[in-house]
Amino acid sequence: MASKNSAMSSLLFLMALLSSSSMINAARYLEEEAAHKEEYPELPKPELPPHPTVPELPKPELPHGAAVPELPKVPELPHPEVPKVPELPHPEVPELPKVPELPHPEVPKVPELPHPEVLELPKVPELPHHEVPELPKVPELPKPELPEHPVVPELPKVELPPKPEFHFPEPEAAKP
Repeated sequence: MASKNSAMSSLLFLMALLSSSSMINAARYLEEEAAHKEEYPELPKPELPPHPTVPELPKPELPHGAAVPELPKVPELPHPEVPKVPELPHPEVPELPKVPELPHPEVPKVPELPHPEVLELPKVPELPHHEVPELPKVPELPKPELPEHPVVPELPKVELPPKPEFHFPEPEAAKP
């Protein structure tokens, strides 16, 4: 199986190599052909005759005394009459028969119930008020004394050595 894959990949490689070499040859041929092409001189532009001008035509005028013809009169048409709609007799509505009045039903009286006696709640005996005991006073403690800050001796200033001066040669101008 591995030999089949390697044979296939080598075949593809050969085809890619051949196609790229043929493309290179075609490009080279086109470049050489373009280099051997002769340059033709530019042809002069032909001169065209000037565009003929069209004379302006005068606007037509009506001759003196000529009147604008009037439109013929259209005879008025008679207005059509709207026919009258005959009135139809109104149909008689029959009267509804009178319904006899029914007696109103009497609402039965609810017998009065005796009011129940409200039972009194037993009285709760009052509890004695307890006095809140006072808290004992905390004695004031003396503030602790902080040790004094140690004195730092001043250090001498460090002097840097003098900066050396460098002399570099100027670069030569680039030759054209």
